[in-house]
Amino acid sequence: MSRESHAQAPRLLDRVRDKLRIKHYSIRTEEAYIDWIRRFIRFHGVRHPAGMGAQEVEAFLTHLAVAGRVAASTQNQAKCAILFLYRQDLEIELPWLENIVQAKVPRRLPVVLTRTEVAALLSRLRGVHWLMAGLLYGSGMRVMECIRLRVKDVEFSKREIIIRDGKGFKDRITMLPGSVAEPLQAHLIGVRALHEEDLRAGYGAVYLPYALERKYPNAAREWGWQYIFPSTKLSVDPRSGVTRRHHLDEKGIQRAIRQAARASGVVKPASPHTLRHSFATQLLESGYDIRTIQELLGHKDVSTTQIYTHVLNRGGRGVMSPLDVC
Repeated sequence: MSRESHAQAPRLLDRVRDKLRIKHYSIRTEEAYIDWIRRFIRFHGVRHPAGMGAQEVEAFLTHLAVAGRVAASTQNQAKCAILFLYRQDLEIELPWLENIVQAKVPRRLPVVLTRTEVAALLSRLRGVHWLMAGLLYGSGMRVMECIRLRVKDVEFSKREIIIRDGKGFKDRITMLPGSVAEPLQAHLIGVRALHEEDLRAGYGAVYLPYALERKYPNAAREWGWQYIFPSTKLSVDPRSGVTRRHHLDEKGIQRAIRQAARASGVVKPASPHTLRHSFATQLLESGYDIRTIQELLGHKDVSTTQIYTHVLNRGGRGVMSPLDVC
């Protein structure tokens, strides 16, 4: 690597990080974009991106599909990261990328558990993992929407949950299942005690999105802004360097659901997202309108929701097998 490259690369990536944060991208997206940009630069012998263009971008993305055999979603994320670099940081508009070998998009149906399988899975969970799984299945939330829930966003009197900054930076309202309302209230008693303990120790300030921390300096310590599922230990915020209590890591609930599925004899590849799929499918089975389900799930287009009509347990789209009418 040349001395010039050593000097340029850190400045370039730091600028990209700043642009991502200005536009309020999540830290996971920030880390993924930075990694793809770094891989793109290394793929072309550590050349500066300003000296490259559409041809080099196409070569890298084609390499991912052909040699790397990555999924279509992975190739698309790499493309978005590189285009962000050129458009937002270098302010270069690339011509249409038409020579990319596109990774194949598999047409798979979502994995859906039956009501019996869900009940068996939930029976193997305990404590906070049971509560989170119940919310995922009972409300249709995505796993990170559940983990990032704040106290103020649960309306017990209305049996509603307000999802803030969901996918696509959209807010929406979904249901609070009655069967988890009382256990959730009991859980919050313990969370509040933990928060008050943090305050006495000089901590207790939670992360606030956007510029709310500057606009409302005391809000970070208020009870309503606290995470419903806080981490068991304090940690250092990688962006600000502030020590505070963040939310739980999603790996915990992912691992717990996999283990519960195995222990309960469920042979399908169950995950937290499987509970969301099961929520939608079983609402359709119960006769609820697909537009209502679309809003509860937060889908941008109803065509995304319609995939659940293909997994309804109705014997091949409602057609009776000739073997059953013999």
